[in-house]
Amino acid sequence: MKHTSITSLQDFKERLKSHPNLFLLVYKKGSEQSNCALSNLDAMKSDNATPVFSVNVAEVKDVHPEYNINSAPTLIEFKKETPARYLKGCHREGALEAFFNPHAIISNAKDNQRQKQVIVYSTPTCSWCRTLKDYLKNNQIQFRDIDVSKDEKAAAEMVNRSGQQGVPQSLIDGQVVVGFDRNRINSLLGINA
Repeated sequence: MKHTSITSLQDFKERLKSHPNLFLLVYKKGSEQSNCALSNLDAMKSDNATPVFSVNVAEVKDVHPEYNINSAPTLIEFKKETPARYLKGCHREGALEAFFNPHAIISNAKDNQRQKQVIVYSTPTCSWCRTLKDYLKNNQIQFRDIDVSKDEKAAAEMVNRSGQQGVPQSLIDGQVVVGFDRNRINSLLGINA
């Protein structure tokens, strides 16, 4: 995917005035996760009309403090010149596509209906999290995976939303599902089991 490098905070603010809705990848060149994120972004094919910018915090040191970004890589969606959504870490093309265009995913080609937005809150050591993610993949459901062991803000939002700390938890078009509740997931996503 084509992205334009930012050279300073002033440069970014000028671009933000021209494009109040945009995406910004904050990365640190040389770090394994950032190199992965940058490589996956470069390899991604998309017809996304919203401009994408990138900033290397090893060279440009005034952008990330302005927006309270303390980890790289972080992909940020700006809406009306304000950060709206964040995706931290390195993610594969499916998760990136879901982040860039969350409402245009087709779940069932014969119905030609939009797939509901699916977010999975998980940890790397959780076996039920892997089971849930494998189940979604096997049913061709695209989802955004958030590792709550690395994202404290997302973990707090998850607990506030459900009242529970356990994972996995899913958010399916705003509906919370705690654990791997196959029947509820099937019902919400229209999966015929």
